[in-house]
Amino acid sequence: MFKKALLGAVSLVAMSVGAAQAEDLKEFRIGIIGGENEADRLRNFQCMIDKLPGALGVEKVSLFPAADYDGTIQGLLGGTLDYAELGASGYAKIYLENPQAVEPILTTVQTDGSTGYYSIMVARKDSGIKTLEDMKGKKLGFADPDSTSGYLVPSVTLPGALGGVAVKDFFGETGFGGGHENLVLEVLKGTFDAGTTFGSGVGDFKDGYTSGNLAKMVEKGVLDMDDLVELWKSPLIPNGPVVVRSSMDADMKTKFKEFMLGLPKSDPDCFSAIQGGDFTGFTEVTPEFYQPIIDARKAQIGS
Repeated sequence: MFKKALLGAVSLVAMSVGAAQAEDLKEFRIGIIGGENEADRLRNFQCMIDKLPGALGVEKVSLFPAADYDGTIQGLLGGTLDYAELGASGYAKIYLENPQAVEPILTTVQTDGSTGYYSIMVARKDSGIKTLEDMKGKKLGFADPDSTSGYLVPSVTLPGALGGVAVKDFFGETGFGGGHENLVLEVLKGTFDAGTTFGSGVGDFKDGYTSGNLAKMVEKGVLDMDDLVELWKSPLIPNGPVVVRSSMDADMKTKFKEFMLGLPKSDPDCFSAIQGGDFTGFTEVTPEFYQPIIDARKAQIGS
């Protein structure tokens, strides 16, 4: 009786594993972090719906745009998403809660060959604010609590630029803009005197640089860089990772990685739409690449 029950249990486990693998082959689920107009995010990833079924052998590719960064993070932690593109701090949050939840496999390479970008503080050009020092006592906007460039890195590195003065003691008030695009729009509206967003730092400020939130907003026609002035730029930040669910079938991971590595040449427009600007391609990464950000997040936020 015991042996029969044990064999039955083993069979159920085998069936559940097989079902999980079969599910991998039916639907591939893409998480899209918040911070940009949802219609724009869905349009940018439409090419993945068209291309991935044939490349991966799946029946369906589904897009799940989250209202904020944490929505995608929780989906990855819960195993309900297969792939997402995160900022380094978002990945650090997942790693600190469950190092086995996702695997960082790739990151982008800038047009100058670097694998990093910058947090950039901007203000309205007609505000009279021209330097970081002019922001003393004024209201600073951050993008999102889980954003690397929009919160974590400014929180850690701004005190050094302020002569050792803490952020809370230098600025009169701080708040969150609800994502990078909305943060810049709130700066233009006057809700914040300045705000922290991100860009490649490569190319010209007047163009919003070669990639990043400012460049995307310029391309969409919702931002004229003549309306902004740059007050501060952070040290170089590691480009965020392409992550996949760790429990995904190994063959599926390999197929997806090969698809992504080939995308810059096989479909440059799709690659550019997903990444939001000009990049030369991808390079492979491991969790060690993000260890400085993981450490910084643990020290600054705790999780």
